[in-house]
Amino acid sequence: MQSLLRKNIEELEGYTPGEQPKRADLIKLNTNENPYPPSPRVLSAVRKELNSSLRMYPDPVALELRQRAAVLYSVRPENVMAGNGSDELLSILMRCYVGEEDTVAYPVPTYSLYETLIAIQDGRSLMLPYSDDFAIPAPLYSQSSKVTILCNPNAPSGTLEPVSEIARLARSVAGLLIVDEAYIDFADTDESAIALVKRFPNLVVLRTFSKAFSLAGMRVGLAFGSEDIVRNMLKVKDSYNLCRLSLTAALAALEDVEWMRRNVGRIQRTRKTLIRGLRKLGFDVQPSQANFVMAKLGKDSIRWLHEGLRDRGILVRFFDTPELRNMMRVTVGRPQEIRALLRETETLLHGRGVTQRAS
Repeated sequence: MQSLLRKNIEELEGYTPGEQPKRADLIKLNTNENPYPPSPRVLSAVRKELNSSLRMYPDPVALELRQRAAVLYSVRPENVMAGNGSDELLSILMRCYVGEEDTVAYPVPTYSLYETLIAIQDGRSLMLPYSDDFAIPAPLYSQSSKVTILCNPNAPSGTLEPVSEIARLARSVAGLLIVDEAYIDFADTDESAIALVKRFPNLVVLRTFSKAFSLAGMRVGLAFGSEDIVRNMLKVKDSYNLCRLSLTAALAALEDVEWMRRNVGRIQRTRKTLIRGLRKLGFDVQPSQANFVMAKLGKDSIRWLHEGLRDRGILVRFFDTPELRNMMRVTVGRPQEIRALLRETETLLHGRGVTQRAS
């Protein structure tokens, strides 16, 4: 059967998600989950939905959720599509717009799933390296790729580009521009590229319920774009791509945005503590606008630190790539979890003979 497999799939390495351990005693700071629970309205709504209606298919186009999102984000329902997380929406966009040898441009390092989805389509990735300050690389504005992707705030750096730069990019690129705003709710600004959708017919903005709304386990995302883009995406999606419980949870979450914002405020405060603590220990830390921070230590691999923290019951994300192996990405957890991380990190650094610098 191997001979029947498409060559590009045979050569594909595939995306590697963060570790999902079965042990409940670990401090899990590796996959950017929200440490706080979803709104009580969500839990109540899901419980009510656990009835005989589960025998029936869900709404195939998630109309009620799209209508509610349209009101909240000041667009029309025709400008919104719901998907099985923003990952499915990315996959749909790739299937819609990327064919064999088509080029997709994006700055790196960033969310590595982009490369996987492009390779599945037999497209080509044009990766433009970020500079040390993670500003949009100048060549991204002038390249002529069929699709351009910008993760904003970027993962794993947490850095944010203002909406004015997104507008400039949308005017400059030749093809479709996808702006992945999975972490935008954690930023210290209310700006979002969704406001640009009416002005730029080549722009799609992705959002997720996994992060700020604490619904990673329900897998719901939203895409915002022109009516033409949404119409084409609806052609490609699975028949019933969101289950009844996911739709119910997402709708209830949008009806209690204040709960989400309170949790975001708590994470923003803890993020400041985390950044300050890591810098005191000698790390270079980007000014994150997400629910995680990227911490760099020296020039050599810090796999030893990742493994040492795991031995002490703390998971962080380590990327074994040339440009990231001296860094770790740390999810902003609860204050007590961050205190434990900083304490154990300091112990490991001392054991390694790493000298702290002044804060």
